Amino acid sequence: MLKPVIHVVDTKRKAVAFTFDDGPNPLYTPQVLDIFRQAGPKAKATFMLIGTQLEQSPETARQIHEEGHEIANHTYTHPHLTELSEEECREELLRNEELILKTIGVKPKVMRPPYFSYNDKVARIVGELGYLAVAGAVNGEATDWEMPGVQHIVEKTREKVQPGSVLLFHDGYDDRSQTIEAVRILVPELIAEGYELLTVSELLGMHS
Repeated sequence: MLKPVIHVVDTKRKAVAFTFDDGPNPLYTPQVLDIFRQAGPKAKATFMLIGTQLEQSPETARQIHEEGHEIANHTYTHPHLTELSEEECREELLRNEELILKTIGVKPKVMRPPYFSYNDKVARIVGELGYLAVAGAVNGEATDWEMPGVQHIVEKTREKVQPGSVLLFHDGYDDRSQTIEAVRILVPELIAEGYELLTVSELLGMHS
């Protein structure tokens, strides 16, 4: 049976998890790190890395890890996992896992299927490999990957934020300047409202 997709964790604690897909990117990822650095030592995020991007920017991945953020597995080539064979699906995750392990020395605990492409087959493989699947987010309507404007990203995220929210943004592929500016607004705003900014693993740990 397919486990429900995680997009919000049932908790009364005012905490959210910012997640960034499709990096690492040498231009945009450091800007995200800078925003979180300015937000204080407790503010952390989760970066869902793609293997082909990691190969191009290993030093950026190491910077993410060194600054205390979580690194998660977003597959090696960013395919629709539901359209692959079991063997191909497993290979996408394992190849990226080995690359992450080689680059930062830590095996990721969390994965996100590209395009939220998730079914029983993918869930079974993810479980066998020991991952927690985060195949959702509360602010999907923000559609930051479509570059709809900074205000749209901010407003659609604001509308959906609640304790336990997983928030989706992108720091890799294409022009991500709108996402950066939206996150620059949202991070201090949520902290001012009393929210903690946690990694996905920390957020999921509240609901164990």
